[in-house]
Amino acid sequence: MKERSNINDFLFENLDDMQASWKAGDRPVSRILQEILNHVTEIVRSEVRLAGAEVRQDATKVAKAGMLVVIGTVCALYALGFVLLSAVYALGTGIPLWLSALIVGAGIGITAAIFLQVGRNRMKQANLKPDQTIRSLQENVTWLKKRTK
Repeated sequence: MKERSNINDFLFENLDDMQASWKAGDRPVSRILQEILNHVTEIVRSEVRLAGAEVRQDATKVAKAGMLVVIGTVCALYALGFVLLSAVYALGTGIPLWLSALIVGAGIGITAAIFLQVGRNRMKQANLKPDQTIRSLQENVTWLKKRTK
């Protein structure tokens, strides 16, 4: 927000200067075009700075949220461990404890293998190439070439 107000302040401060210069009417067209180009360049730079500030702010929020997700995941894994331990003890009432641990371990191992295989297959199907962006850039280049001819 502060960056946005700085941009507006810059634009309005320079607007008075530009209006005074326009009233003078003694500048050649090339100088006017150069000033317009300089102002447009400054506006673009200001917008890029603003975008950078917004991205940094959003990245900070994401990092903090990510830390909470990591903490929650660690707690969930501990909880899962205790649930599995209770399953081992529950099975251990009817069969030897080592056999109940083996059964629970094998069940979790099979479940993990299934999830890993499904995830691996989906990763192979994923296309990380930004097709829409590439197509859009190609269209922009084609449009620019037509305009410059």
